[in-house]
Amino acid sequence: MRDQVEIGMGRTAMRGYDLDDVEIVPSRRTRSSKDVSLSWQIDAYRFDIPLVTHPTDAIVSPATAVRIGELGGLGVLNAEGLWARHENVEEKLFEVVRAAEENSDPEAAIRLLQQLHAAPIRADLLATALKQIKDSGVTVAARVSPQHAEELTPDLLAAGVELLVVQGTIISAEHVARDGEPLNLKRFIAELDVPVIAGGVGDYRTAMHLMRTGAAGVIVGFGQSRAATTTQVLGIGVPMATAIADAAAARRDYLDETGGRYVHVIADGALSYSGDIAKAIACGADAVMLGEALTESAETPAQGYYWTSAAAHPSLPRSEIVGFASSGADLEQLLFGPSSDPYGTLNLFGGLRRAMAKTGYRDLKEFQKVGLMLRG
Repeated sequence: MRDQVEIGMGRTAMRGYDLDDVEIVPSRRTRSSKDVSLSWQIDAYRFDIPLVTHPTDAIVSPATAVRIGELGGLGVLNAEGLWARHENVEEKLFEVVRAAEENSDPEAAIRLLQQLHAAPIRADLLATALKQIKDSGVTVAARVSPQHAEELTPDLLAAGVELLVVQGTIISAEHVARDGEPLNLKRFIAELDVPVIAGGVGDYRTAMHLMRTGAAGVIVGFGQSRAATTTQVLGIGVPMATAIADAAAARRDYLDETGGRYVHVIADGALSYSGDIAKAIACGADAVMLGEALTESAETPAQGYYWTSAAAHPSLPRSEIVGFASSGADLEQLLFGPSSDPYGTLNLFGGLRRAMAKTGYRDLKEFQKVGLMLRG
């Protein structure tokens, strides 16, 4: 039974742990890094590294989605972002960045982003952006919100999307609404011929509910980063180490319940360093969804600035627009090195590979069994 802490008379709270609260414990065995595999496969799609990009315009353009795919990861384009609404996106992004740099009005960049997202989604622009990714030969993935999934998915499938990400800050299999017909995720997924990744979630029960809808993958977390303000705005937080472990437990129980159907757990949040990636996998994740960590690369479209897709919400934005000092590295160096940075912000997956080697594990599934210890 998980610790229940009394926070006042008649009120208790469950204790949860962040990734910073746990450490990986080496075993009696080590191995060469050359013998370690980072490959990951979801449905019919295989990737050399367990990387999914957080679907924000700050990180993912059609060009960066292609480059991430060429390097062995999965780039996810936001189908409700600027590439679906405007022709001259680079110019629009420059305006957002310029507004963010002018500190006299720190909210000006958010207002501009909201205005840009008020433009209607154009199927032709979305098709053009996705075609650029498809023509490169990498796996095509796009993100939609639960509110617009049924409306946009036919256009996405026609444009060649192979993996669909249905993502909101918090998503459930059961949504209650007074007006209108809510998305029935189980029926929606059953009618598609492409695998669906859904989330985010923060607990065992919700993860299990999403797995039972037929999702191929479940996202844990809401992109917690220096930019995300969900905790301040909604009071909702996700202690990632506990949340990942709970979702992994749901995955195991669902595997038993179905007699062998495996649903992948994808961690999204509190992942700034290579050590965070290693700890997320050690807690039970199959892959990680990176956003803020990729701002180190000079190839990202927002020139070192970062925000989550929730920044553009028309009435309740839940992300700042934060500038990071880019190292100037290209994406290949960011993911695989070499690095002169001693803190784990470069060579992200080289760090994961070395952590697995130092603890003696050959692949990601084995590494999920590594010992963990709480900090004193």
